[in-house]
Amino acid sequence: MKAIRIHAFGGPENLQLNELEQPQPGPDEVLIRNHAAGVNPIDWKTCSGGGASSFIEALPFCPGWEFAGRVEALGDGVNNVRQGDEVMGFIRFPQPAGCYAEYLIAPADQICQRPSALDSVTAAGLGLAGLTAWQALFEVGELKGGQSVLVLAAAGGVGHLAVQLAKWKGAYVIGTASHGNKAFLQSLGCDDIIDYQRQQVDNLIHDADLIIDGVGGETAIRALSCLQPHGKMITLPSVTAAEVIAAGEAKGLKVSGIRARPDAGQLHELAMLASSGKVMLNLTDNLPLDQAAEAHRLSATGHVRGKLVLTI
Repeated sequence: MKAIRIHAFGGPENLQLNELEQPQPGPDEVLIRNHAAGVNPIDWKTCSGGGASSFIEALPFCPGWEFAGRVEALGDGVNNVRQGDEVMGFIRFPQPAGCYAEYLIAPADQICQRPSALDSVTAAGLGLAGLTAWQALFEVGELKGGQSVLVLAAAGGVGHLAVQLAKWKGAYVIGTASHGNKAFLQSLGCDDIIDYQRQQVDNLIHDADLIIDGVGGETAIRALSCLQPHGKMITLPSVTAAEVIAAGEAKGLKVSGIRARPDAGQLHELAMLASSGKVMLNLTDNLPLDQAAEAHRLSATGHVRGKLVLTI
């Protein structure tokens, strides 16, 4: 089988297309014939030596934590799927999962059936960003209908899903984005859009119940003044989470970091929302597996609207 791997940490040029032996499933695992793999900022950050690189015990490393594919073989003890089932998953995170490959091994309890109305490319891009948004809003943020949510970087991979899920829950949603993304966010149901290039969000918003911060750093710290006194911020970028949390504590405000975890039940709910048109995953581009380096270059610009996916 073909797989993308790095043999040393570094830039996108270190991604290599290698020929490997097809893996075999162990107990409670399934062999997947992969159709597509989602690309996320954590992928290139990890390959460069940051991100989740501390969880890599040895190189070479095959990136990717989300996929859509077909079940080819079952390990002992698997009874939730059958050979031939079309499935999707966000798996093993933050441990290596190897989804940039033609075949992969997935824990059976971290995958779910792909609804027939949901194509495999969209399904592959839904897991990490979708579950990050879901868990930030509904678990850590405890969002309730009627509350107000401010989403920083609302047109990004997590952001555009957070906007839609918050609206689905009945929240009033404010998003920050560049002027060029205004129409896009309006189409997602965003109630108010702040052009961060021309406006200061901390001068305009002062009573948000919840902030989903997809930017981090000084931008997130300034946005703390947008919270009402009993509100909460969920900051997503791990590299600045400690300083944002400390700044919140200094103001007596609740700030939490988050690391998305695999959850097949939540992923299935997201997939059903997507297949019924209640949530839309915006695909910026889908590239063939051998163009993984280009996908990483695009992701690293920080200006991807929605998601990138590798087709296999």
